[in-house]
Amino acid sequence: MKMSKLFVQTLREFPSDAEVISHKMLARAGYIRKLTSGVYNFLPLMWRVLKKVENIVRDEMDKAGAQELLMPFVQPKELWIESGRWEAYGKELMRLKDRHNREMCLGPTHEEIITSIARDVLKSYKQLPTNLYQIQSKFRDEVRPRFGLLRGREFIMKDAYSFATSQEELDKEYANMWQAYTNIFNRCGLATKAVQSDSGAIGGSVSHEFMVITDTDAGENDVFYCDDCDYAANSNHAVSKLPQTVVEGNFEKTEIVDTPNTHSIEELCEYLNIPATIILKTLVYIVDKKPVLALIRGDKQVEETKLLNAVEGMEIRIATAGEIEELMQNNGFNAIAGFIGPKGFKDVTIIADNTVKELKNFVVGVNQNDKHMVGANFDDLALADVKFEDIRLVEAGELCPQCGKPLKVTRGIEVGNIFQLGTKYSKPMNAVYLDADGKAKPYIMGCYGIGISRTAAAAVEAHHDDWGIKWPLAIAPYHVVIVPVSTKDELQMSVATKMYEELLAAGVETVLDDRDERPGVKFKDADLIGFPYRITVGKTINEGNVEFVVRATGEKTAIKPEEAVKNVIEEVQKIK
Repeated sequence: MKMSKLFVQTLREFPSDAEVISHKMLARAGYIRKLTSGVYNFLPLMWRVLKKVENIVRDEMDKAGAQELLMPFVQPKELWIESGRWEAYGKELMRLKDRHNREMCLGPTHEEIITSIARDVLKSYKQLPTNLYQIQSKFRDEVRPRFGLLRGREFIMKDAYSFATSQEELDKEYANMWQAYTNIFNRCGLATKAVQSDSGAIGGSVSHEFMVITDTDAGENDVFYCDDCDYAANSNHAVSKLPQTVVEGNFEKTEIVDTPNTHSIEELCEYLNIPATIILKTLVYIVDKKPVLALIRGDKQVEETKLLNAVEGMEIRIATAGEIEELMQNNGFNAIAGFIGPKGFKDVTIIADNTVKELKNFVVGVNQNDKHMVGANFDDLALADVKFEDIRLVEAGELCPQCGKPLKVTRGIEVGNIFQLGTKYSKPMNAVYLDADGKAKPYIMGCYGIGISRTAAAAVEAHHDDWGIKWPLAIAPYHVVIVPVSTKDELQMSVATKMYEELLAAGVETVLDDRDERPGVKFKDADLIGFPYRITVGKTINEGNVEFVVRATGEKTAIKPEEAVKNVIEEVQKIK
């Protein structure tokens, strides 16, 4: 490809709405253009990257025994009613009607469709196990699309679904996909960590996310891990052991005391001269438009996904001041946040974190402003319907649940996930096969997703510098760019053109920068776009040398043109 013909326009500045480095770099380097919120045009450079990621995924999935198909992007309401997700999925499901007033949706995922296909085709245990996958665009109407391709509304995804007759078969396929994913991300130049995770709207009992560990702002989730064993988990699934601490107060009696202007845990601790560990904190959340009280130790925070799962809800947020005021009035109280306690509420779900079971002689709000109860115990609160669950956000330094050593935390970008669905979809959709005894049984299912566009964006987050992208060779849009310093110099152009033709003939994806531009402009564009190798043909060609630059390391060497060609060919052959 000649640079003068390449459909690309680099920008001098980052887009003003770009928050993370992958969004900034991809937009500035001419890979993507925003169409509307969370929706992007994939320009030729980006499309080449995406196709390479797709092909790596396709190759490894095929090697793992999965079979590719393609399912419709638009899905009928009826199948989602069968699975029970039409109402449960939430506002991220883009619903629409056709001209015949039939309700449909844009596919955010394809569990319903694949299950309907399986029940029509997989009739006997002799046809199982099997694994089917597709690579296709998806749409989720994210409330806050951000981070460019990392959290858009429309995106490209590989989703696979396995069907088995037993948990043992599912476990075997789960391990098979785990290995396939490891191979895929290694080939894409990404170091990933498989972490325990929440299954979210997909469902299932066991799930893992493949995270690209990054120190950039694009990391979506905290990942807690242990250096002394293999424990690693997303913050929404992580558990820990707590170090020994004071969980029993030394109050002489149970009584309500004045605590003026103690609106925060810190202020209450200072006023009463107590540690936060003996305070029972009450927080008000709104889950699916209904109030929920969350009880947790004063020094800990609520992990909202855990709380959402505990009440089997779909949407969660902290209550506003107005909503708290309404809740208090409806229950005959007149107190603001900071003085709320769990006693006396009617028809309100109360979830307590497991750690509060240990509290004795503690401090708690009593739904009166500027007052708290001290020396309290759970019998004093008369909570008949409280439910104890793990709703605590783990913190770095807490102890690993497997080996007891301190946990560390880092940021991660999810690029893949695997779920053990079990019979979550096969049972309600009556998707069954006949076993060896002729009995109808539901499939035991698994689900395996990879974000194609997210993987490409994550590669930019992991591989860049101040000057631009450093694409891993296997997914770079082109392998090498040849830059003649002066297109008016006949010798430079002759050598550059000869190398260009030799590399193309060898199957190397090559760009010849034939533009009549200043050398600095060409070099900046080469670094910004992220060609893995650059061969510069300048004045040193008079001595028979060209400059060979490795983008990943910045290493520059003066070598013969034929050596430069040989180096690139050898490196490209390694990834094929």
